[in-house]
Amino acid sequence: MVVNNSHDIDFGILQEFANDSRVTDMVVSEDGRVWVDCGQGLKECKPRVPMHSPKLLREYAVWLCAQLGKRLDDACPTADASTNSGIRIHAVLAPVVAQGAALSVRFPTLKKYDLLALSSQGMFPKEIAYVLGFLVKLKANILITGSTGSGKTTLMKALLAMADSHDRIISVEETRELGELTANHVSLSVREANVEGVGEIGLSQLVKATLRMRPDRIVLGECRGEEIADLLRVFTSGHKGGMTTIHADEVEKVPARLMALGLLAKLDPAALCALAAGAFDVVIHVERASDGRRMLREIGVLQYLPSASALQGKAVLRLERCFSDGSIRMLVLPEWKKFAKCWKLPEDISNICASNFSKNSFNQRNFNQRNFNQIAS
Repeated sequence: MVVNNSHDIDFGILQEFANDSRVTDMVVSEDGRVWVDCGQGLKECKPRVPMHSPKLLREYAVWLCAQLGKRLDDACPTADASTNSGIRIHAVLAPVVAQGAALSVRFPTLKKYDLLALSSQGMFPKEIAYVLGFLVKLKANILITGSTGSGKTTLMKALLAMADSHDRIISVEETRELGELTANHVSLSVREANVEGVGEIGLSQLVKATLRMRPDRIVLGECRGEEIADLLRVFTSGHKGGMTTIHADEVEKVPARLMALGLLAKLDPAALCALAAGAFDVVIHVERASDGRRMLREIGVLQYLPSASALQGKAVLRLERCFSDGSIRMLVLPEWKKFAKCWKLPEDISNICASNFSKNSFNQRNFNQRNFNQIAS
């Protein structure tokens, strides 16, 4: 076990699991069984002090949330809490659950990964690391998609590690997970309303605030509500190099997810389609395989179809893992040629090499006419 002593909360009888720096998630079922994920899926673990008593489990959940100033009782049977270090806790009491309580704890990734490190861990081939590095350096607006625990935040950190050291990055998050990105990084996080119901500062308000903070890059940790309207306006108003994440199953289904978010923001569907196609240059989809390993599954684009006022998600590259030997196969799809032309990448992806993967390899002035929707196939 690699011990982590950086936590700013006492986990008591579950401290042994919280101390393990490999643990990304810890969940406690209503029957008191404990499950942890060290990067290969949830596995049951036996704590030194069993929590089979519903009363004990309930008291533990209330105590855990109380450390972070969160109320958890019969009148308020659910709670979301987070620590300054980025640990997220969600707790639910009976009768919302059948008995006792249920807990979900997400631990932030302490390691600072770069793209080549993720490649060496099998998330994607080295050629993909070079492609992603190029896209970051050329200030593409990137949308990362995937399910919970698929590695979206980890990939975002690695992508942002490719940003120039002098870039002023303004990040907006519900819970601070990104850590320090550059020397000129400002981290904004939401504030809940007080007991009188006033003082709330939400994601939409913070996204708007980034425009007045001289950003080189604007990053929204996760977009899942009405803040989509403000983000689209930001990304289509000349601000490049931005990133956000959403939950989606594949590149093709991203438009449907964006439409659902747009409804929350009361955006006209046709307007959302046009804005989204102009806002996001690249879509990167990640997923967690059945064996628990995370991998980049697709790189794609969003295309606006004016005749139908519709949005289409198209993959340009797809990765498949061979489970017999763990190798990853790259499928270059027909749209790759157009994508490569758009970003001045080699049509033969194997021609992208380490010698091109440096800060001095990029001339931003050569990449100011790159709108995928305007380039002929």
